[in-house]
Amino acid sequence: MYKKVSMPDISEKGIRMPASPIRKLVPYADAAKERGIKVYHLNIGQPDIATPQTALNAIRRYENNIIEYGHSAGNLSYRKKLAKYYNKLGIDISHEDILITTGGSEALVIALNICLNPGEEVIVPEPFYTNYNSFAMQAGVKIKPITTSIKSGFSMPLMKEFEKLITPSTKAILLCNPNNPTGYLYSRNELEQLRDIVAKHNLFLISDEVYREFCYDGFEYYSCMELKGIEDNVILVDSTSKRYSMCGIRVGALVTRNRQVAESILHFCQARLCAPAIGQIAAEAALDTPEEYFSEIHKEYQERRNCLIEKLNKIEGVFCPMPKGAFYTIARLPVDSAEDFSRWLLEDFEYQGQTVMLAPASGFYHANDRGIDEVRIAYVLQKPDLINAAKCLKHALRKYNN
Repeated sequence: MYKKVSMPDISEKGIRMPASPIRKLVPYADAAKERGIKVYHLNIGQPDIATPQTALNAIRRYENNIIEYGHSAGNLSYRKKLAKYYNKLGIDISHEDILITTGGSEALVIALNICLNPGEEVIVPEPFYTNYNSFAMQAGVKIKPITTSIKSGFSMPLMKEFEKLITPSTKAILLCNPNNPTGYLYSRNELEQLRDIVAKHNLFLISDEVYREFCYDGFEYYSCMELKGIEDNVILVDSTSKRYSMCGIRVGALVTRNRQVAESILHFCQARLCAPAIGQIAAEAALDTPEEYFSEIHKEYQERRNCLIEKLNKIEGVFCPMPKGAFYTIARLPVDSAEDFSRWLLEDFEYQGQTVMLAPASGFYHANDRGIDEVRIAYVLQKPDLINAAKCLKHALRKYNN
């Protein structure tokens, strides 16, 4: 008989890896559904817009008997076609500047590993996409948050505030534009001011621009790849997930004119062999999506945004700035703990057989003592559902605070 030995300790990194504030309340939502409660999912950016038929048809037409390994840098035909897409946006690059990744998530992990050594620092405006914390931990780098305020609609901090955070260990600035989770869209003027900081301190600028198609009220997207004088400092992170409403194909990209960086990215890509083969076929075909597709979904998201923000700001004690891009917003609620309230919504509340799932915003800050009365909301549901969700939230806040 063998005596059972105790389990070895897992790594410190394994212990410290944070749970997703977007997904950690899922068990409570599942339990609510088991009780027959309809749950409006405002917690996650899963679009309900149909994936373009061009992409779906390409998958259906796949007839090879073997799904083979692809090129580590990504399929050549896809990279050439993708380069033309960027050229139309005013981004002057070639297919040799593009490396295809397994989603935007892998792109960010690779970028952080290449730009920073373990222990070095990346400055990130907060609140930021919650998984930046996880990506930084995987790369062994430190996030230096620079806080933006809901009062100003989460606008870019003054450059002197960036200067205060820069130390000899600072190697990069990470930006998301349009922003997830705030919906803020950085202007050309703001980005040009940031360019001067990057040039002065010789930093990398990692620019997450996966929501570029979603800008509203006449505001225009301006890419960091268009900034003059720091061409070798900029690394563009991209993804097909939200642009074509096909999150599950897991295809992203890294774009850089810096040849040393590109070569290093390729080595990382070789280590994981290749990006998803079927996903790249769908992504390449999606580039033929008619412009009407984007016009329609742009109009739809703007209407959803207007509907939701108006309803939220009519609820007593709620404040929500108008987002300029993406399909997210941060709302401040009249509660002491948005996390406790969000859990209560799923465990103990229902209004006419319905409730709402929110993402507590504290998880979108570097330290969880910020944003404790805020939630991130994704307006990815149909307008009638958004109206019902806002009505649920109104009744829930009244009941919770009484």
